[in-house]
Amino acid sequence: MGNGAVKLLGPDGQEIKPARSRARAIAGGMSSAPYDAADLHSPHMAAWQPFLYSPDGELNPWRDRIVSRVRSLVKNDGWASGIVTRTLDNVVGPNLRPIAKPDYKFLANYTGNQAFDHVWAKEFARAVDANWRSWAGHDLGKYCDAARNQNFSQMMRTAFRHKIVDGDALAVLAWLPKRVGIGRARYCTAVQLVDPDRLSNPQLQFDQNIMRGGVEIDEWGAAVAYHIRKAHAGDWFSAAESLTWERVPRETKWGRPIVVHDFDGDRASQHRGGAGIFTPVLERLKMLIKYDGVELDAAIINSIFGAYVESPFDAELVGEALDDGERLNAYQQGRREFHDDSNKLMLGNARVPILFPGEKINAVTAERPSSNFSQFESAMLRNVASCVGLSTQQVTGDWSSVNYSSARGALLEAWKTLSRRRHEFSAGFCDPIRAAWLEEAMDVDYLPLPNGVIPDFAECRGAFSRCNWLGPSIDWLDPLKDRQGAVLGMDAGLSTLERECAAQGLDYEEVLEQRAHEIKMFDELGIPRPDWSGGMGINADKVSEPPTSATQEGPAK
Repeated sequence: MGNGAVKLLGPDGQEIKPARSRARAIAGGMSSAPYDAADLHSPHMAAWQPFLYSPDGELNPWRDRIVSRVRSLVKNDGWASGIVTRTLDNVVGPNLRPIAKPDYKFLANYTGNQAFDHVWAKEFARAVDANWRSWAGHDLGKYCDAARNQNFSQMMRTAFRHKIVDGDALAVLAWLPKRVGIGRARYCTAVQLVDPDRLSNPQLQFDQNIMRGGVEIDEWGAAVAYHIRKAHAGDWFSAAESLTWERVPRETKWGRPIVVHDFDGDRASQHRGGAGIFTPVLERLKMLIKYDGVELDAAIINSIFGAYVESPFDAELVGEALDDGERLNAYQQGRREFHDDSNKLMLGNARVPILFPGEKINAVTAERPSSNFSQFESAMLRNVASCVGLSTQQVTGDWSSVNYSSARGALLEAWKTLSRRRHEFSAGFCDPIRAAWLEEAMDVDYLPLPNGVIPDFAECRGAFSRCNWLGPSIDWLDPLKDRQGAVLGMDAGLSTLERECAAQGLDYEEVLEQRAHEIKMFDELGIPRPDWSGGMGINADKVSEPPTSATQEGPAK
């Protein structure tokens, strides 16, 4: 150009126009988005147009497909199965149990009866906990389970497995008076676990204003009833019942729970779970399974097909293509006789191969698995570990690349998620079951109650049934350092024995009672007390007095 300007031409030979400023672009109608995340013309964002679903609408229609895929993954993949096992072991464990903590301050203020004090609370808690153990754990008949298959902790493990895999934990509290009797059940209350698949809209209708995934709601969105199939849709032997739904109220008129439904809500106005912990990484785990299988197949093939013999001729194909086959047949016959008769040279117990003229051995180089497989697998499992709330080392089982500090930091970070899940599951699923049992226990058992005004259980259900749930303890990588830290925290007033014992899944009162019993046994058997006894005895007359100067010098003359 005459003025010295330079034109920039595109691949089509047309001049490339200079980019306009954002203000001019907005004025020209190209983009009105103040954020890049909302830009409709960016080459990186233009094709990304997700639909804005409602809380129930984005999940309920696809719930069955998601859950079936997650279950298949957990059943057939070791990584996914291990994640479920470790999560269950850290959240529920072998003995999930409550420690009663009745809110005596509220009861005293509500009734004006000051006999509701901490002394009464301790007596009431001990009696309630003892009766709970007789129903939930020590009953060999397992009458706490309507199906009489599991004790309470086992049922909670199954229910929490449903929650993290399927997204929902569901149970119906049955009232079974026919089971009560001498040598049988003491309580009519029993828990019937229900597979969340059975919770659905009658006749598989679409969601409506008052029906969301089998949950019937009121005008405020609160669940009032649940519609449960009488049999699972996959039970071919109960085909008729699987097409029949039963409407079960959420609770009685006076507030006793009938249906217990627990799930992790991601959005407001959500009424079903349906998306377990594996949903965000389901595709990645499936890809990892495929990659792992391909690499394993390649390694097996390479290990089997290690070497082959290359010959210059083939008896049939080459013979037909070259001549009448007489020379070729003679060559092949010579090869056959050579290998059958003369090629038997042995060196020790190993055969030394001797080749016929024209033959050679080629080895197959085992180049699989790929050298990048371990890095790829590690990256994928880190992504999965971050999603499910565990440390990478807990998922992989490989602790070789971390030291004490980093391992402890990873465990403590994972423990935040695990303890939060235990708290939410206990509050959403375990507490209603215990409250229903305690309501019956208040009538059946002889529980200590103070004189004066006593409110009805239904009035103060939460105050009477308040408790702490103890589960598995946090792992100690270095017991010496961790125990020293616990002692320093208690000595400095920053922690308590109750808190430290609860972190280890222990009841501090049971620990103290057992400790006192052991010290007493040391005294009775004449065994010197260990250092941890602190020189404290059970009875005052058994406490050793500090030695005087006379005793230090010896007995008096």
